[in-house]
Amino acid sequence: MTEIFNSTYLDSIRGPTFSDITKNIFATQPHLTFLEKIWAAYYTYMSNDTLATGLLFFMVHELMYFGRCLPWFIIDQIPYFRKWKIQPKQIPSNKEQWECLKSVLKSHFLVEALPIWTFHPLCKTLGISVAVPFPSWKTLALQFSVFFVLEDLWHYWFHRLFHYGAFYKYIHKQHHRYAAPFGLAAEYAHPVEVMALGFGTVGFPLLWAYFTRDLHLFTITCWITLRLFQAVDAHSGYDFPWSLHNFVPFWAGAEHHDLHHHYFIGNYASSFRWWDYTLDTEAGPEAKKEREERMKLKAERKAAALAQKNKKIA
Repeated sequence: MTEIFNSTYLDSIRGPTFSDITKNIFATQPHLTFLEKIWAAYYTYMSNDTLATGLLFFMVHELMYFGRCLPWFIIDQIPYFRKWKIQPKQIPSNKEQWECLKSVLKSHFLVEALPIWTFHPLCKTLGISVAVPFPSWKTLALQFSVFFVLEDLWHYWFHRLFHYGAFYKYIHKQHHRYAAPFGLAAEYAHPVEVMALGFGTVGFPLLWAYFTRDLHLFTITCWITLRLFQAVDAHSGYDFPWSLHNFVPFWAGAEHHDLHHHYFIGNYASSFRWWDYTLDTEAGPEAKKEREERMKLKAERKAAALAQKNKKIA
């Protein structure tokens, strides 16, 4: 039985079709927004919250991921955009795109599908709401901000771990098959990596719900969409004048992540630049030059201090 409305009201709006239920909700719930009415009609029509949530999450994941990949696939076919391609000589072939697509679909159905379809009982246990109305925009903005920061921290350290020894050889190497990434390659990864890094996206909302008992399923749906867009865009291989990092300096984006794939090391964070900057793991020749200059300056200062010390002793 759905948790959207009380049982008495549910009985009054039920109809044989989704259209009938939608019309009834639109007629009796004028205070709700358009999206809230559609959400309520969907859960009422499904009449099985476990099935409704599983189908919702699976379809959102597939539509948002591949829907965001499609523009980048089209751009890869148009020579005009090559001037913004970070590695302009490395254009993915249709064969590479097709092979990547098959692998990603296999991962979606064999690795990610089961957790998605069993998500609603966990939501119920943690008190994650599916009721309408949705949270306020201020609440959504706060929670999105917290999730982005925590996911970025998690991604940085686990991604860095996957570049050591056996972790790289047996797990992360698959993701580095493409030294010049493209949109579809965002989720081209070993199942262990998919689950480990995926916890940063799903796990922190669940922890938030556990400790606060204040989270809505709509928030998680939107958050996953934002995270998918970020991951696909970071693998796009294009840096436009209007790319977000040109307006938000601490945002990572494709320019940041493309260097990671090109040099196979550094730039481990997902969304932001501050961890790589603070922990001195930035990738690329410019970052390498800056590190060498800092090391040289540090050595010169150390030598000068030692010379001064010896002079005093003499």
